Amino acid sequence: MGGPRFEPVRTVRAYERVVEQIEEAVESGALTPGERLPSERELMVQFSVSRSTVREALRVLQARGLVRSRPGDPNGAEVLPFSPVALKKSMTTLARVSELSLGELVQFRMVMDAAAVLLAAHRRTEEHLAEMAAAVEAMKAADGAGFGAADVAFHDAVARAGGNKLVEVCTDVVRAVVVGLIEDKLAQTPDQEALMRRSVAHHEDVIAALRAGDGPLAARLTRQSMYDYYAGHLPAEERAALRALLE
Repeated sequence: MGGPRFEPVRTVRAYERVVEQIEEAVESGALTPGERLPSERELMVQFSVSRSTVREALRVLQARGLVRSRPGDPNGAEVLPFSPVALKKSMTTLARVSELSLGELVQFRMVMDAAAVLLAAHRRTEEHLAEMAAAVEAMKAADGAGFGAADVAFHDAVARAGGNKLVEVCTDVVRAVVVGLIEDKLAQTPDQEALMRRSVAHHEDVIAALRAGDGPLAARLTRQSMYDYYAGHLPAEERAALRALLE
């Protein structure tokens, strides 16, 4: 006989239902960041479950970055503002289990960072430009470790200048995943100094383009900079896909 194969039915644990309802309340806006959930005792009554079930649900919600609960706090758990933690975790997992190659991640960075500078060229203020310039000065003054942090500050300033929250979150998450995967390789690059100098020069060119309001130029420079920085660490066939984004 053909047809689908069905799996045995699994009973859903009570705490999962509690988690689902609280997640739905946050997603629908019925619960907003800064608000507090009812106390543990009150949740036991409302959901008609045991204290251990409530505690398990709160543990899961906290692990997902939705609430913060402190043991022994007489108030209920606090609903947290959205955080990219969950997105970062799932992207990191995707990359680690090889569903996403380093090349695909770098491509996505090229696309996202180019989009961020296109937006920034239209929306940047003098304050944003000053933040970017300060980050580049910090890059010049830094050694290896500080250099990376200053570089992050530069890209954060660009994403903020673009004013799109989702672009901000995605650029941040993808950068962290890429850097995590490639850190060791970058540390072993023979001519670190030259790489850092070239990176600084690229950043200065991007600032000049943003100051002039030239988004397409800033985007082109950004993609080229990424290509120069990462291409050497990728297999030849992945490099070709990256080059498609330079055209």
